[in-house]
Amino acid sequence: MVDQHTAGQHTVATNGIRTAYRVWGEEGSSPVVLLHALGEDAAGWDRVASEIAAAGHRVYGPDLRGHGGSEWPGVYSLELMRDDVAALLDALGLDQVDLVGHSMGGAVAYLFAQAQPRRVRRLVLEDVPPPLPRPRTVPERPEGPLAFDWAMVTAVRAQIDDPDPAWLDGLRRITAPALVVAGGPDSHIPQERTARMPEWIPDCRVVTIPAGHLVHAMAPGPFLDAVLAFLHG
Repeated sequence: MVDQHTAGQHTVATNGIRTAYRVWGEEGSSPVVLLHALGEDAAGWDRVASEIAAAGHRVYGPDLRGHGGSEWPGVYSLELMRDDVAALLDALGLDQVDLVGHSMGGAVAYLFAQAQPRRVRRLVLEDVPPPLPRPRTVPERPEGPLAFDWAMVTAVRAQIDDPDPAWLDGLRRITAPALVVAGGPDSHIPQERTARMPEWIPDCRVVTIPAGHLVHAMAPGPFLDAVLAFLHG
């Protein structure tokens, strides 16, 4: 049940926490869910979400746990974020959606798509590599107040650096057609890894938009062209 909404932001009880989310577009239109990157929130989708809505979709953008207006419960993992998304869809009465995830949100998206393949009609993964181990790093907390919980950063970064091997095998369970949008040579994501996603996701293709990691923000036009053609294909 939706608890409240203010100035375009709604909140709903999901998986034991309060999740904030934004909505664009006409009620009853084909649903699209946008999952943001680490340290971001749903507001970062504003420009492209409005265009996706104008193309005939009802667009939902949650703040993932530990981010923005959602609850900061102190307990974090990509699996919990995946389950939060499932609970959000249940609360909103959305049986099947198009799912778009950027970076960390892309990891949440592919975990959801492999756990509940029937609920994903089409899957878009923006500049996200496959879940393969990488050198572990310990990020340094920025000074001053943050719009996200630092405990979330340390928990999630550890999982991204050393992912559960089952996640890679699980990509083969994804039944939705998938589009991987790679950011090209200016992205910090290893592009040779991103290019390998079709090795694991059965129906998957990769398109490169050389805009760096923040493709939807730095090149919204080409990003929208590729995503809308895919969703309407």
